[in-house]
Amino acid sequence: MAGKKSPDAARRSDRSRRAILSAVLQLVNEVGYGEVSIEGIASRAGVGKQTIYRWWPSKGAVLLEAFVTSGGEGPKEPAPLPDTGDIETDLKNALRATVAEMMDSRFDEPVRALHIEMLQDSKLAATAAEQWDEPRNEVRKERLRSAQRLGQLPDNLDLDLAVEMLWGPLLNRWLQQRKPLSSDYADNVVEVALNGLRRPIGVNGQSPHPQSPDIL
Repeated sequence: MAGKKSPDAARRSDRSRRAILSAVLQLVNEVGYGEVSIEGIASRAGVGKQTIYRWWPSKGAVLLEAFVTSGGEGPKEPAPLPDTGDIETDLKNALRATVAEMMDSRFDEPVRALHIEMLQDSKLAATAAEQWDEPRNEVRKERLRSAQRLGQLPDNLDLDLAVEMLWGPLLNRWLQQRKPLSSDYADNVVEVALNGLRRPIGVNGQSPHPQSPDIL
């Protein structure tokens, strides 16, 4: 008689992991992050809570991985930004896409919850920066580098600061002020930011043509 085939532990673990990540996303949207517990996640996923603690230190860490990997389907690799050669139009389209993502109900509750959790958990904040923010900021900076190569932006532009100037107002308005976002607002942010970013930058970040002070 042929011996019984042993269970595939790796496949079983992957199935449990996916179930946990899917469960936390479902629960956050159903009852809110504050009401979600490790026990609740375990129950929804059909696993023991020790299984969760073996892989994650907190429910915030579970939610972060679920968000980054689309519920366990795999990392969400950021797509390159549009590059038609028209930096203003391309940035407007990119920021409009960010607005649409922020206004998506599947994004809203989990991301607000993660930001609250990161205020109290510096390790979680560092992981989120590494796995979510940095890859997206890199593709944003690459689009700005393309504009630099075409002479549309100064060669010595601080790209990290430029990204903050463009995307920071959206996050602040959505997260801190809880004001509605719109395509018109995204367009205004791009227009105002580019008015400053296009100016030549002199030594030590100073404008090479400073305005003379008013004479009283």
